[in-house]
Amino acid sequence: MPLKRIAARVDVSVATVHAWTSDIELSQAQMERNIHGPRGPANPASIAARAAAWTRISRERRRAYQQEGRSQARQANPLHMAGCMLYWAEGSKSRNSVRLTNSDLNLLRFFCSFLKTCFEPEPERFRVALHVYLGNGLSVAEIENHWLDALGLPRSCLRAHAIDVKPTSSSGRKKNKLPYGVCSLEICSTEIVQHIYGAIQEYARFEEPRWLG
Repeated sequence: MPLKRIAARVDVSVATVHAWTSDIELSQAQMERNIHGPRGPANPASIAARAAAWTRISRERRRAYQQEGRSQARQANPLHMAGCMLYWAEGSKSRNSVRLTNSDLNLLRFFCSFLKTCFEPEPERFRVALHVYLGNGLSVAEIENHWLDALGLPRSCLRAHAIDVKPTSSSGRKKNKLPYGVCSLEICSTEIVQHIYGAIQEYARFEEPRWLG
């Protein structure tokens, strides 16, 4: 199967599927089938029809996830409400992934606890990327451990960091103001982020069609 189809089937990123399957060698026939399908190259009208059908299916799936979030919101669980409201205020508004970036360790620790408690994702599904300011007397490893220990996540969650060798942040803050930098916590999951969007709309009594796409 093509990488994108596998990623959609198991709800992970294409990059993750690539990492899982990078040691698998495909024959020329398999590669051509992945490009054109089992019946060979399709005409443009057929391609457009399939694309439109997939768009409708994906939209309805997102709508169903939002409905799940709305149902959960009606139960008025304090942790669920607080986590969703925090994401509304601070989270990125991607259609297919949950990502929150902040320098406040306690804020990210709470948000991570919300995700773990309400959605029970495997720890390996989390991604942690840092914007690190060096020159504060801390090594990159010490900064990584600071965040991972607080979030209760394994080192396998780490992704590439943005490293600033200046002793201050780009915002001009004084030295040691952000000794542990800024952390981005992410889970690539259409289900979770659309659940949160549905819950936000239910809690706050408004409609946001853009989140559905």
